[in-house]
Amino acid sequence: MFTYVKKAQYHETDQMGIIHHANYVKWMEEARLAYLEELGLGYQKVENEKIFSPVISVVVQYKSPVHFADEVEIKVSVKEYTAVKLELSYDFFNKTTRQLCSTASSQHCFIKNGKIISLKRDMPALHEKISALLPSEE
Repeated sequence: MFTYVKKAQYHETDQMGIIHHANYVKWMEEARLAYLEELGLGYQKVENEKIFSPVISVVVQYKSPVHFADEVEIKVSVKEYTAVKLELSYDFFNKTTRQLCSTASSQHCFIKNGKIISLKRDMPALHEKISALLPSEE
């Protein structure tokens, strides 16, 4: 699990003074990129190999609002991985109010030259790193 910290910005608020719901998806991307970079799997490094990871699904559930200047911890973890598809989960915790403000997930596939690929075959070192992050079954 990886924790990304984000301070809510004024320009991210809506007319009601809370963070606009669309910004959570942007925050997910920021957290995901930071997580992968921390693991040595940064997008730039992977994309230099001509492998891309488009989003195929995003689900966000809103629990409590985030306001301007609130500090939010976004906990990112690998939920599922099949070598062809990666699913990440996100828990947004508002440190200012001490509340869980949102839960989310995103699914990504891997493509090269416009075709879906298996990382196990096309990038085995990356496959091993992601596989090691899977939750253990007890």
